[in-house]
Amino acid sequence: MREIALDTETTGFDPSTGDRIVEIGCVEMENYMATGRVFHRYINPERDMPEAAFKVHGLSEAFLKGHKVMAEEIDDFLEFIGDSPLVIHNAEFDMKFINAELIRLKRKPISMSQSIDTVAMARKMFPGAQANLDALCRRFKIDNTARVKHGALLDAELLAEVYLELRGGRQRGLSLAPEADGTSTIVTRQSEIRPPRAHAPTEEELAAHASFLESIKDPIWRQE
Repeated sequence: MREIALDTETTGFDPSTGDRIVEIGCVEMENYMATGRVFHRYINPERDMPEAAFKVHGLSEAFLKGHKVMAEEIDDFLEFIGDSPLVIHNAEFDMKFINAELIRLKRKPISMSQSIDTVAMARKMFPGAQANLDALCRRFKIDNTARVKHGALLDAELLAEVYLELRGGRQRGLSLAPEADGTSTIVTRQSEIRPPRAHAPTEEELAAHASFLESIKDPIWRQE
């Protein structure tokens, strides 16, 4: 089963007011484990970078001007994700930005049903506890010391590890644990085939049985 851990960085919070995606990071997973294949792009948003957003991810307007615009990267992005489920931390946020970019380019939006929200998963599993990525990394003892600032690829890599833990951790590979297709692996072994044992009575046993029958007075099998 193929899934994609995905994260974006943006110029702000609302694409309807002109905010744009500036970075996309994707990590391919199969059976909840990262395969090593990634998709990572910095995107020229064709606009300025607000100071508040720059403090979050450290991507300046000058740096991003040296990269391609979304129209030049969208085909490679769509080819990479395909129709695989998108594992996203706070899926509503990233999906509204991705779909705003697709609509701007006159492309078909991606259905929310293709996304898996790990924030919702974490809140269901740990009611009342913090559900942000850093808190989940601490809970699952995942090393996030490299996360000085937000970065789409790094966050997608951390999310892939968090998602594995939210799905049950590495013990999924043990015997009888559910596999990706929902079935279970059952270990079987070939039993040793033994020859049948003889159960016919011996001559002595037959004689003893006949003697016992003769000792019974007026048995019912002799009555008419």
